[in-house]
Amino acid sequence: MATVEEKAGSGGKRVSEEVLRRFFREMLLIRRFEEKVEERFRAGELPGFLHVAIGQEAVATGVCAALERDDVIASTHRAHGHAIAKGTPVERIMAELYGKVEGCSHGYGGSMHLYDVEVGNLGANAVVAGGIPGIVGSALAFQLRGEKRVGVAFFGDGATNAGTYHESMNLAQLWKVPAIFVLENNGWAESTPAQQHLPLPVDELGKRAHAYGMKLIEADGQDVEAVYLATLAAREHAVSGKGPVLVHLRTYRLTGHYIGDPQIYRDKKELKKTRETKDPIELLRARLELSDDDLASIDADVTAEVEASVEFAKAGTDPKPEDALKYVYA
Repeated sequence: MATVEEKAGSGGKRVSEEVLRRFFREMLLIRRFEEKVEERFRAGELPGFLHVAIGQEAVATGVCAALERDDVIASTHRAHGHAIAKGTPVERIMAELYGKVEGCSHGYGGSMHLYDVEVGNLGANAVVAGGIPGIVGSALAFQLRGEKRVGVAFFGDGATNAGTYHESMNLAQLWKVPAIFVLENNGWAESTPAQQHLPLPVDELGKRAHAYGMKLIEADGQDVEAVYLATLAAREHAVSGKGPVLVHLRTYRLTGHYIGDPQIYRDKKELKKTRETKDPIELLRARLELSDDDLASIDADVTAEVEASVEFAKAGTDPKPEDALKYVYA
């Protein structure tokens, strides 16, 4: 049976205030980036669908901070925060959303296909659970090469009902590959409440690991320190040859499934209360006791970075029409 760790961040090892301040800045950068993305999308400047992760910033920041540069991740359709936290500059991500050649996927992918192999991002995926099998393959490669690296797959609660999730978890445990499966459990499979699509209560979804005898580590997904410590423990377990880990993070999506989602499936009072009590940025700000002046300074810095990314993207190069089928193999 899987081992459930003590809740990371509840005691014992802690991180310094300096590190927490760095986490705060990155989380705020992700928030301001996604708010700007929503603004530009509503202004008609960005094509396609966009899915923001407002409310889930502690997951991206905490997980990726615990990884080494050579470790790899696979993201979901809600990918901006993961890409930023793994090291892709915001101007390259914004350029991708604008469909420019300077984008991290050279304008081919857009929001749901953010790739940056140089920093270990093997890509976002519009297919639910689509990135999980690739991470098992990457982790197997690391194992066969004798490399101290891990593959990390991000996915939501809805993805745990997909066949690829179960097949991947089974093979990963069977082969004892160095993979970390990060479950961003926000309680919604797009717009379906957990009780309508899960065989377990939403907060007990980590028990899925028991079916495979897999190591389970759980943490509060709104506490960036807890997420960071949980991922450090998971990585140590995985690279030591003991096999994969399911990291179950209970988090909260403070917006709709996509930009423009009317959220008619959601209780408005519950959403208001969640925004007031579960915002990871506000929780960390209170813990750090940041003054209004401190917050204003950090906010001005990240906002300027985001605004510059928009200008960079708008000045970017449009793809050539004759390159439309380039890199298309099927």
